[in-house]
Amino acid sequence: MATFLHKLGRSAFRRRRLVALLWVALLAVAGVGAATAPAATSGSFSIPGTEAQRAFDLLQERFPDAGADGATARVVFKAPEGRKVTDPAHKAVVERTVAALRSGSDQIVSVADPYTAHAVSRDGSTAYVSVAYEVNAMELTDATREALQEAGHDAQGKGLTVEIGGDALQTMPETGAGEVVGVVIAGVVLVVTFGSLVAAGLPLLTALVGVGIGVSTITALANVLDLGSTTSTLAMMIGLAVGIDYALFIVSRYRAELAEGREKEEAAGRATGTAGSAVVFAGLTVVIALVGLAVVNIPMLTKMGFAAAGTVVVAVLVALTLIPALLGFAGDRVVGRKRREGAGAKDGKNGKDGKNAKVGGDARQEKPNGGTRWARFVLRRPVLVLLVGVLGLGAIAVPAASLEMGLPDDGVKPVSATERRAYDLLSDGFGPGFNGPLLVVVDGDRATADKTVSAIKGLEGWAAVTPATPNKAGDAAMITVVPKDRPSSVATENLVHDIREATGDEVLVTGATAMNIDFSQKMNDALVPYLALVVGLAFLLLTLVFRSVLVPLKAALGFLLSVVAALGAVVAVFQWGWLGSLFGVEQTGPVMSMMPIFMVGVVFGLAMDYEVFLVTRMREAYVHGERPGEAIVTGFRHSARVVTAAAVIMIAVFSGFIGMTEQMIKMIGFGLAVAVLFDAFVVRMAIVPAVLALLGHRAWWLPKWLDRVLPNVDVEGEGLAAHTDGTDGTGGSGTDSKPDLVKV
Repeated sequence: MATFLHKLGRSAFRRRRLVALLWVALLAVAGVGAATAPAATSGSFSIPGTEAQRAFDLLQERFPDAGADGATARVVFKAPEGRKVTDPAHKAVVERTVAALRSGSDQIVSVADPYTAHAVSRDGSTAYVSVAYEVNAMELTDATREALQEAGHDAQGKGLTVEIGGDALQTMPETGAGEVVGVVIAGVVLVVTFGSLVAAGLPLLTALVGVGIGVSTITALANVLDLGSTTSTLAMMIGLAVGIDYALFIVSRYRAELAEGREKEEAAGRATGTAGSAVVFAGLTVVIALVGLAVVNIPMLTKMGFAAAGTVVVAVLVALTLIPALLGFAGDRVVGRKRREGAGAKDGKNGKDGKNAKVGGDARQEKPNGGTRWARFVLRRPVLVLLVGVLGLGAIAVPAASLEMGLPDDGVKPVSATERRAYDLLSDGFGPGFNGPLLVVVDGDRATADKTVSAIKGLEGWAAVTPATPNKAGDAAMITVVPKDRPSSVATENLVHDIREATGDEVLVTGATAMNIDFSQKMNDALVPYLALVVGLAFLLLTLVFRSVLVPLKAALGFLLSVVAALGAVVAVFQWGWLGSLFGVEQTGPVMSMMPIFMVGVVFGLAMDYEVFLVTRMREAYVHGERPGEAIVTGFRHSARVVTAAAVIMIAVFSGFIGMTEQMIKMIGFGLAVAVLFDAFVVRMAIVPAVLALLGHRAWWLPKWLDRVLPNVDVEGEGLAAHTDGTDGTGGSGTDSKPDLVKV
C-alpha cells in the first residue's frame, strides 16, 4: 500500500494543475446538481419488523382515505387570563380562522371546528383546530405552509394567543454561528501547530472542498434517495472533522520529510506513502463503522451512515491527491518563515546551493517537546496515570447506568419555536399526554373493537379513550387513546406495553409515540450486536496493523471506556439537566434512541485514527531496536503534537453543532465532542502509554502461528523504505550508511 501511495503522491505533485482542475470540476458539478435539485425534506420514517409499523401499514390498507401518512397541524388558541375561547368575540376569531384554513390550500383533507369537534378544554381557556393534509409533510407546497402560518398570524393580536404545532411546519434545522466558530478555531489551531498560514490553510481548504462535494452530492440526491434533512448536516459534521485531520497528518509528515533534506516531490511522495497509508486505514475504519449501521435495519439510520461514509471516502481521496498537488503549488511557503530563514542562514554559512537543503532545520537535533516530557512523566508514574484516567472516566460514566432512550418531540424544541409553544398550551389545557395520542388499530369487526375499548379502559395511565371508528368495510376500526403523561415519559411507554399485553394479536398500537417507543426498543436490541461487531472489527484490524494481541485489546477496551464516559456526560446534560443552560438545553428528556449506536460507530473510527497515528510510531521505534520505554517517548515526540491538534480541531468542529436549534443535532454534536475529548486526551494520551509502560516487551507479543498467518499490510511503510533506498532525492545513492526509517 505504501509503495502505491508513494507513486500516487509523486504523480499528483507533478501533475498538480490537472489534479486541482479535476477536483474543482467535481465541486462545480456537485454544486450545480445541488442547486438545481429539489430542496431536502424530512425524509420518510419506517421501522421494519415492529408492531407500530405493522399497524401503520394496516391503517393505510384498511383506511385509505384517512391519510395515515398525511401531514397534520394544530392551531391552538389561548384566551386571556379570566376569559374563555367560547366568548362571542373570541369564537368569531376562531371561526374566521377555520374558514381561512379551509380555503387556504387544495392539499387539505379536513379542518375540524373546535366547537363541534369537542376540542375545547374543560375550563374553556384553550381550543385547537385540527388540520389534516392529503400528503405528508415533505410534499406540502410552500404556498400551503404559508397559508397555515398566515391564518395563525391573522388571528394574533385580537385578544387570543395563537400558536401552531404539528409536522406541517417542519423545516430545516436552523444553523447558527457555531459551525463557523468551529472552523475558525480549527484555523487558529493549525496556525499554532504549523507556524505557517499556508500550511494551516491547506487542511481547511481541502476539507471544505471534500465536504462541499459530499454534501452537495447528498443534497442533489436527497429526493431521489429519500434522504432526511439532517443527513447532510451529519455528513458535514463528520466530513469536515476527518477532512481537516487527514490533511493535517499528511501536511505534517511532508514538513518532516523536508526537514530531513528531501526534495519536495519525494517529500510529497513519502508523506502520501506513509501518513497516507495510515489515513487510508483510519478512513476505512470510519467507513466500515458507519456502513455497519445498516445491521440495525432502520432505513433512516442506514441512509445517514452511508451518506456520512461517502463524505469520509471523499475526504480520504482529497487527502491522498489534492493535498500533494497543493503542496506543489505551495513550495517552501508550507514551512514557517522563521524556519525557512534559519535554514537559509545555515545553508549560506555552509556554502550550500540549497538543492538538498533541509528546510526547517535538522529533525534529528530537535529538543525535547511537550510530547516527550509528558511521555517521560507517564513512564515514571504509569500506575498513577492509569488509575487517575480509568477512575476519572469511570466516574463520568456513572450516569450512563440511568440511560433512558426515546425520540425528541416538540417539547424539547426551544421556546422561541411556535411548535414548542403550541405543545405547552395543549399540555396546560388538555394534559401532557394530549401531545402524544396512541392510535389503536383493530383488525376485526365492531364487536372486537368494542371489546378492545373495554380492555383499554380497565388499564391505568390513560386520560381519554374514544369510541371505536370502523372503516367502510366494517373489518377494521380505529381507537384513539390519550395518555395521562407526556409522550416521552416512562408511564406512557408502560401504557403502550399494557395495551399490547391486554389485547389480542388482532390489535396493534401505533402513532408517533408508539413508533418512538418501538424505535427505541429496536435500537436497544441492536446495541450489543453492533458493539460486538465494531469492537471485534477493531481488534482484528489492529492485530493486523500492530502485529500484537495485547495492543489491540487495550485499544478496544479504551474505546469502550471513552464511549461509555461520553454517554454518561450526555445523560447528565440532556437527561438530568446538569449544566443544561450552558449548552442550550431548555427541556430535559430521554436521550435520542440512535445516540448510543451512532456514537459507537463514529467514535470507533475516530479513536482508531489516534491509535494508529500514535502507536504506529511507537511500534516502529520498538521494531528498530529501541527499548519499550524509549519507543513510547519516540512515538510521543513525533506524533503527540499532531494528534493533539487533530483532536482539538475535531472537538471544535463538533462543538460548533451544539448551537443548532435541532435537539438531535445538538445532542450528537455534544456527544461526539466529549467522546473525542475523552478518547484523545485521556485514553490515547494517558491510559495507552501507561498500559504500554507496564506491559513492556509483552505489549508487542504475537503468537508465531498467528504471525505466519497474518498478511503484512505495511501501514508503517517499511516496503517503501526498501523501494526508495538510494533514490529518495537526498543526494544520490547512499550517502547514509542505512536508509532513513519510514515513520507514520
